[in-house]
Amino acid sequence: MSVVGFDIGNENCVIAVVRQRGIDVLLNYESKRETPAVVCFGEKQRILGSAGAASAMMHIKSTISQIKRLIGRKFADPDVEKELKMLPVETSEGQDGGILIHLKYMGEIHVFTPVQLLSMLFAHLKTMTEKDLEMPISDCVIGIPSYFTDLQRRAYLDAAKIAGLKPLRLIHDCTATALSYGMYKKDFGSAGPVNVAFIDIGHCDTQVSIASFEFGKMKILSHAFDRSLGGRDFDEVIFCHFAAKFKEEYHIDVYSNTKACFRLRAACEKLKKVLSANLEAPLNIECLMDEKDVKGFITREEFEKLASGLLERVSIPCRRALIDANLTEEKISSVELVGSGSRIPAISTLLTSLFKREPSRQLNASECVARGCALQCAMLSPIYHVREYEVKDVIPFSIGLSSDEGPVAVRSNGVLFPRGQPFPSVKVITFRRSDLFHLEAFYANPDELPPGTSPIISCVTIGPFHGSHGSKIRVKVRVPLDLHGIVSIESATLIKDDLVMAGDYHSNSDAMDIDPISETVTNGFEDNTNKNLESPCSSADGTRKDNRRLNVPVNENVYGGMTKAEILEAHEKELQLAHQDRIVEQTKEKKNSLESYVYDMRSKLFHTYRSFASEQEKDDISRTLQETEEWLYEDGVDETEHAYSSKLEDLKRLVDPIENRYKDDKERVQATRDLSKCILKHRASADSLPTQDKELIINECNKVEQWLEEKIQQQESFPRNTDPILWSSDIKSKTEELNLKCQQILGSKASPSPEDKDKPDTFNDP
Repeated sequence: MSVVGFDIGNENCVIAVVRQRGIDVLLNYESKRETPAVVCFGEKQRILGSAGAASAMMHIKSTISQIKRLIGRKFADPDVEKELKMLPVETSEGQDGGILIHLKYMGEIHVFTPVQLLSMLFAHLKTMTEKDLEMPISDCVIGIPSYFTDLQRRAYLDAAKIAGLKPLRLIHDCTATALSYGMYKKDFGSAGPVNVAFIDIGHCDTQVSIASFEFGKMKILSHAFDRSLGGRDFDEVIFCHFAAKFKEEYHIDVYSNTKACFRLRAACEKLKKVLSANLEAPLNIECLMDEKDVKGFITREEFEKLASGLLERVSIPCRRALIDANLTEEKISSVELVGSGSRIPAISTLLTSLFKREPSRQLNASECVARGCALQCAMLSPIYHVREYEVKDVIPFSIGLSSDEGPVAVRSNGVLFPRGQPFPSVKVITFRRSDLFHLEAFYANPDELPPGTSPIISCVTIGPFHGSHGSKIRVKVRVPLDLHGIVSIESATLIKDDLVMAGDYHSNSDAMDIDPISETVTNGFEDNTNKNLESPCSSADGTRKDNRRLNVPVNENVYGGMTKAEILEAHEKELQLAHQDRIVEQTKEKKNSLESYVYDMRSKLFHTYRSFASEQEKDDISRTLQETEEWLYEDGVDETEHAYSSKLEDLKRLVDPIENRYKDDKERVQATRDLSKCILKHRASADSLPTQDKELIINECNKVEQWLEEKIQQQESFPRNTDPILWSSDIKSKTEELNLKCQQILGSKASPSPEDKDKPDTFNDP
């Protein structure tokens, strides 16, 4: 079994696996290291990855990309509205306010959620990985942006589950990059922590993290981001420039034509890459729209002027990360620049000015996240032994908890998990309630969130249960912030106190084994800290109470999340779609096999098989081949797998006799040679045998030799275009028969009879 790391980018995906004591990036079906994050729906099947990107122009209204930007977001979000305008597909708002994507498939309009489309991408990557490794996979670690909310993280887990994957961890992109950087560094000594800034400018976003490294461990000090600043925004600047220019010069409006927009954006992306290495670059597109060829020209200076506003925004998350980490630029030992949008020279110049040092590019800009994910997966998986290396990450948003009676104020600012809290982490809180109650998890500081994000995370119902005579009893609630960065109510325990000795009760003696834990008593609840596990309650005068613990039902409702039934339904739909894809692929293979067989046999019939087919057979086969070819390109263009198989079987029934004659003609020569050698071998071995045995073996050899000569004479008198009288199988049977008879003759002489075994041995010593 192997472990895998997935980097699901907005534009491309990268797969890394741990094998042969190292980390490899897998090649896709086109032998490329990056696979486009594209899902395309054809007429009868889905086309995913590289093939989907190649088919996008043919199915432009049924091709969806940049799925990552839509995960866990609301249709009414202003940023989402901008995203959807850039997509050529039809969309609508779901009942829960989410996004629904309408795609034409099998002649009908099907509606999918972004989670379903992401699961299709996961399933495609999983299939590619399994084919490369030649084994099934499930354990994986998936890279996610640090700005992902609780809902978006859950959506990733749901998509992975639908695809049949088992994520061991969702890891922040910059954390994965830092892990792949620090794990192999040998120069972290005892001089103190080394602070490194990781700046990831991707296709659609910019993420900055400050990490502190020491030997054998790393700690993320801060995360900062700009969710709407990436390489595609620089592409869009060039796109808008040339769209306006072409409207003025050629009187064409590319915004009115979906394909023209698609082609111009692709050309602008290439132009940006050319400007990264050159001071100027031309743009030429044939027949962009209205049968007009267009051309343009731009210099790097013009591009940087157009993108000046974007370049200024790059420094904002960098400064924010430094402030949150309580560091100055002088305390940063190195600046590592990665991501597909990081190759613009002006960005390097800006970062050099900001950090007072030139950014390093020693990491592979496109593969470092996937490699870090694979490494983390190996560290978490029980099947690999990896040297100890501690990875501490922090959450980018403050998380609070409220009950029916008000906020659960664990800290003075009312936050349960503050921004910068290391995770995984657990809080255990004791409430005093007499009946069912509700808890709600939320983001405590909306200003920390990306614009348009709902602060509400989930609502949990705890109960029902009943206190004795309406009195309040203790309910201990466990609130973990897990390895994925997801907060949930894991369990609730009812604690009943049985009186053992008379006396007063002190609530601060509750048992606890959770770390870190803090203590507060507000609004009828307690947050427990530093208690001895399962210690009995004792008062100053010797009163003691024994605790009985009962599990209380916990029902969690995640706002905007998928239910178990919805996940199961999506999984079944994915299986149906995958089954249909396999049917179409198998049908294509059969069709290709039939087409290949027609062309191959037509060539062989008048060359290789020419002397083995009669004129009548040649005419019949040629006519059938011609009819099959015409059928393939007319009525048989879109047929079933069974139809192609039947046509192939019909052709083989005609061709197989001729093919058998040809093959047997070659095999007969070798079989004759083998039989002749066998006869010579047995004749030679008979010379050392007694006369009687020698005669028997030679007689058998003579019989077989005479049979072979007669059959060969008869065979040579017949034409080659008829079925042979002497098949190679007959000669092989004769060879086996001769060997068996000779062995029987030799065996009967070598084995003593039962009577001989009973006779005394004359030569034994007395």
